[in-house]
Amino acid sequence: MAGRSRLLPFACLGFFGVLCWVWVSFASFPDDQVLPLEALDALDRGAFQPQSALSEMEFASVVSYRGPGNRDRRSNKELPILLWWSGGLFPHFPGDTERIDCATSSCLVTSNRKVQLYKRTTSIIFYGTDFRAYEAPLPRLRHQTWALFHEESPMNNYVLSHGPGIRLFNYTATFRRESDYPLTLQWLPSLEYLLEPVAVSLEEKNRLRREGLAPVLYMQSHCDVPSDRDRYVKELMKYIKIDSYGKCLNNKPLPEYLEDTATATGEEPKFMNFVARYKFHLALENGLCPDYMTEKLWRPLHQGCVPIYRGASAVADWMPNDRSVIIIDDFPSPQALADFLIHLDENDDEYAKYLKFKNPSRITNTRLLESLKTREWGVNDMSKPNYLNGFECYVCDQENARLAAEHAHKKAPKTNQPPRPKMANNSHMGCPLPSPGYGDVKDLPSDDGWLQIWPQDYWQSLDQAEGLESLIRHNESDPSLLWKHIQSIAVSRAKGKH
Repeated sequence: MAGRSRLLPFACLGFFGVLCWVWVSFASFPDDQVLPLEALDALDRGAFQPQSALSEMEFASVVSYRGPGNRDRRSNKELPILLWWSGGLFPHFPGDTERIDCATSSCLVTSNRKVQLYKRTTSIIFYGTDFRAYEAPLPRLRHQTWALFHEESPMNNYVLSHGPGIRLFNYTATFRRESDYPLTLQWLPSLEYLLEPVAVSLEEKNRLRREGLAPVLYMQSHCDVPSDRDRYVKELMKYIKIDSYGKCLNNKPLPEYLEDTATATGEEPKFMNFVARYKFHLALENGLCPDYMTEKLWRPLHQGCVPIYRGASAVADWMPNDRSVIIIDDFPSPQALADFLIHLDENDDEYAKYLKFKNPSRITNTRLLESLKTREWGVNDMSKPNYLNGFECYVCDQENARLAAEHAHKKAPKTNQPPRPKMANNSHMGCPLPSPGYGDVKDLPSDDGWLQIWPQDYWQSLDQAEGLESLIRHNESDPSLLWKHIQSIAVSRAKGKH
């Protein structure tokens, strides 16, 4: 906790600045009143939000689907209501309310916040990136559960990486395999995607190498991120040639037809053909967390390039076989990694071993195969619901089961046990404190830009998580009291009572 003590004064000042901009208050409203409009987020965090897999998904409503075990014939007026608190993510159209008929039960889902305090509103679904402690729906009602959907980078909201933050939720859908509705392989559309033939042959790559193309590609326009990837790449550049495009560590201009670097976030054919020429792709996630894997990893594998990866700590658990990705943290230094890359670049037989997974018989990872086969949701697969519709159905079925158990217990408490409380824990998100991409944090100068942002943001988020937990515990209805509760916790901590 020494790091936290060092950064706490800055964190408090930073959060006080946020609260000066943000003033949100909620009161208790009867069922027929409409809640006030959602408070605007005072901080424009758009620059901190990386691409989401959602941006490339085609959405299909599951309204016409009824699970084989669904015998629910209740009218809409009798169904429990699920409220999508992040209205922009509401996975239905048109309108703001929809009936869903899921695997075993039915619900009404809506993005209309006027139902927040309805007795029939049994669960509120939050999008993790939009979840803010200072605008949470308070008071938290005893009859309501909270559900978390968060497939994006941990950097978007570190509140969720702390115990007090994740414990606020009863159901979770995150990139962690331990979550209730795992989204771990969200960026991998199918097994066929991996098995696509190599886009550029090894012979052609070697010819391009002789003409001066570097062996390694780095393509990033999102600099200064928690993983501090640029610091590592800068050190690696001392030992091996890297063609770096985009805004971060740029040393080579993109061709004119690719000048719009926004192309780098999609699978536009011209862009894909351009980057497929490289033997190795530096695939470094913007945030480090177990099971957080994005297109940076899967696209090079799809193209037949070798990813040089840092991100999910157990990435090997999901790879096609034991030789398809080069993991940065397996090497003691950037120089050692560079020496290995140079060896592969000069030895075709050794390099080719990393592409053998393109043959279906060489995919030996049963966890990967089974997960792709059994996952309930699909990516651009109209035969399955997308994972937004899938998760809301998961919550719907869970809530109906909970309500049925509560009813049975009230009717015959001696023979029917009440439903067991369900609460998320750190294994559902739990991302670690950001650390330097290269070197030790204690060796960084105090004015280092990364040091001034991300460790502070991490500990500041813990303060917010603890503050919101305190608000809920005290049954507060005014989120603007968050700062008061954070201050009280800080005082208690200073006195050794927290």
